[in-house]
Amino acid sequence: MMQLFTTYLMTAIAAMFWGANFNLAKPVLAEMHPYVAGASRYIIAAAIMYLITLYRRESVPIKYARSYIILGLLGVFGYNLFFFLGMQTTSAVNGALILALNPLLTSIVAYLILGERLSYIKMLAFAVGLVGVAIVVLGAGAKLKLGTGDVFIFGAALSWAFYNVLVRQLMPKDVTGFAATTGIMIVGAIALSVVAIVSGQEFTMPSLHAGISLIFMAIGGGVVAYLFWNIGVAKLGPTQAAIFLNLVPITSMVISTFEGLPPNQAQLIGAVMVIVAVTCSAVFSNSKT
Repeated sequence: MMQLFTTYLMTAIAAMFWGANFNLAKPVLAEMHPYVAGASRYIIAAAIMYLITLYRRESVPIKYARSYIILGLLGVFGYNLFFFLGMQTTSAVNGALILALNPLLTSIVAYLILGERLSYIKMLAFAVGLVGVAIVVLGAGAKLKLGTGDVFIFGAALSWAFYNVLVRQLMPKDVTGFAATTGIMIVGAIALSVVAIVSGQEFTMPSLHAGISLIFMAIGGGVVAYLFWNIGVAKLGPTQAAIFLNLVPITSMVISTFEGLPPNQAQLIGAVMVIVAVTCSAVFSNSKT
């Protein structure tokens, strides 16, 4: 019982860390270019993961470089590039709600790439969730305009969905998940750094506030969240673990409220629709397995 509670707690903490990322990105982007912010975050995260890998006396086999490159470009580079570009202009709550569609989006991508069965429940849930997100980004009809930031965040969600699907096929089977994740993060950190350098952006030292936010994103929302989430998925299964992703937008909303930016009516309506869609999809899918 205690072990199950610990698993639930770790999975919930991972989701809450990811939810906090949307709020933490704001002070970071106030001082750093999105390319530099993304690169800095994963240089820190990859370095920590590599040091822990050495401490565990494990290695990152070069023979799986192709897998690391593909997964690193999707799950770290693509996701973070779109994430930081999107968070320049969209709100933390909007970003979190769009990303909350990820479990449903992953099911769509799995159907398109792997031919996995797509149930009517999931198709209906995706449609409901998409309407919920539309209400959020369009302001419930108050301003029928799709923001560039929202489009970038959707790109981040799509990149992560492709990562979720391909990781099942490409993740090395004879290497620990920890070592493989280290390889993926290193590739992502290098790719993000190359883009930042080629674009002519300078790596500058952020202020104390932005620096703490960046470090928290790298350690809490990067290393710890990823490790806790992997444990949760391994013990609960991806379907049941997906329910905890509802904590991502809820966490962002709570933090935004404390920051004096409570969610508006459109965001609350959209949040309810997205959360209900993701939960129903996970619950009904789980009941059939």
